[in-house]
Amino acid sequence: MGATVMEQKPVTIDDFKEPFPVLNDGFVRVVDILGDDSAIVQAARVSYGKGTKKRSEDEELIRYLMRHWHTSPFEMCEIKLHVRVPMDTWRQWIRHRTANVNEYSTRYSVAIDAVQTTEPDEWRLQDTTINRQGSRGSLDEENGAKLTEREREIQEMCRKAYDERLELGVAREQARKDLPLSTYTEAYWKMDLHNLLHFLKLRMASHAQQEIREYANTIGYKILSKWVPVTWQSFLDYRMNGLSFSNMELDLISLLASGKKEEAVDSMTGIGWLKKKKEGLKPNLECIEFGMKLERLKITPPW
Repeated sequence: MGATVMEQKPVTIDDFKEPFPVLNDGFVRVVDILGDDSAIVQAARVSYGKGTKKRSEDEELIRYLMRHWHTSPFEMCEIKLHVRVPMDTWRQWIRHRTANVNEYSTRYSVAIDAVQTTEPDEWRLQDTTINRQGSRGSLDEENGAKLTEREREIQEMCRKAYDERLELGVAREQARKDLPLSTYTEAYWKMDLHNLLHFLKLRMASHAQQEIREYANTIGYKILSKWVPVTWQSFLDYRMNGLSFSNMELDLISLLASGKKEEAVDSMTGIGWLKKKKEGLKPNLECIEFGMKLERLKITPPW
């Protein structure tokens, strides 16, 4: 049998010497870490007592904690990151209020001379189906090239106006007001592992905005996979790639598994998930999401 989590060589800050690039000029850099998988095991055994040693080995214990949503042992680990991120993406990031944050101030310092740019094939179209606040598909490259050129002109014009104001002695707090949201900002961001996993669960999801998803994937696959590998794999298995079902969904799955398709349709119609239209059955959003779960189970949705 291989070494237990407690016996593995701990990861240190020296294992993260270089920043991880994100987007065209962003990055994520590890500044400091506290704890690792062994700290989670240690905390859990203090909490639960001798019984957990008999229950499983270290890896099984962490998977048990993740599976049953025991959160406090994961709070024993903390990480401090230095990030460079576009301001519009940072607005989403900072909504997670469970972190300690100190952001680069454009009142005290000159704004970072870097902006997020968009390649001609990277202009996304508005999603008008399921995720109406997000994007779906791409604009054609011919029109995309026009938008990319216009983007460059706007960004250069805004930066030039900003620099002119500073040269004339205008206060930095006012000179910055017309900088585009594509301007990069930087921040130190410290969070415990439990809350970081919650952040990643939301921001790695397929319906999250692509830019913040790239940062979340970098933090997860480049940093957590090395820092807390057992916890990271457990998180992928149970939180990111697992499925959960409501009581109604379990009842419907039972009907479908028993071949009672019409009864399942009647039930979904009765609770408002399906509406009968001339062109057929129309599912609401909750029903569509349930259908996606059924497809994961290789069950054909009955509408």
